[in-house]
Amino acid sequence: MSDQPTYTPPKVWTWEQESGGQFASINRPIAGATHDKELPVGKHPFQLYSLATPNGVKVTVMFEELLEKGHEGAEYDAWLINIGEGDQFGSDFVDINPNSKIPALMDRSGQEPLRVFESASILMHLAEKFGEFLPKEGPARTETLNWLFWQMGSAPYLGGGFGHFYAYAPEKWEYPINRFAMEAKRQLDVLDRELANKTYIAGEDYTIADIAIWPWYGQLVLGRLYNAAEFLDVTSYKNVLRWAEAIDARPAVSRGRMVNRAFGELQFQLRERHDASDFETRTQDKLEPAAE
Repeated sequence: MSDQPTYTPPKVWTWEQESGGQFASINRPIAGATHDKELPVGKHPFQLYSLATPNGVKVTVMFEELLEKGHEGAEYDAWLINIGEGDQFGSDFVDINPNSKIPALMDRSGQEPLRVFESASILMHLAEKFGEFLPKEGPARTETLNWLFWQMGSAPYLGGGFGHFYAYAPEKWEYPINRFAMEAKRQLDVLDRELANKTYIAGEDYTIADIAIWPWYGQLVLGRLYNAAEFLDVTSYKNVLRWAEAIDARPAVSRGRMVNRAFGELQFQLRERHDASDFETRTQDKLEPAAE
């Protein structure tokens, strides 16, 4: 261990707003809206308010997979929520998701608008509505849900744990990085062992479990998350890599990870999505050509 001084917790914790690293401005110990802000509403039955973080990518991939299968009723408008600017604390967004986290969805396809929040809830809602990517009954359904909820319970240790301390914290501390690197590698080993004899995580069929897990663990081993692939020696997880590359090659996945993307190369940023043609005409390189 290092010679860094030991932290002694105070008797009563208080909020120091200047602490917290890259995301200090959006982390706070209270809930609720900070300002009034009306959200836009487009022409489609589904209105998605999100950002292309791993949790946001889950839902845009799901929509694109449904459209790929010919479900015209799955057309959606995707509106950018800039979490760095606090859009998730606007009054309309908090009305949809009182937890102030992306993604948040309004389903206007029924008689009354329905709010859906938490990424796993959105995936299940869409899977059941369209009868896709989730077995209707029996052991296959249970196994799919096992892995869907595995992701929801495990990924906070990868993102808020390893990702935060390795990539975003204002100081590099040996203990939390070691602690969460160990857990990230354990989780990758769980996946690798399961994928040794299966095409997808719940069996031979592609499901919402894969759609939930891939944006986190698939993109991690593909080198797109936290610049940590070498540090975690991801090449040792050969079954996860095979699975990640197969899902990455799906056209709907390629499209889905572009939606609500406001970072990275301009040709892969589709900050808002309102029509399938937007992938050809409204990527950020078309709207904001790079300076010569």
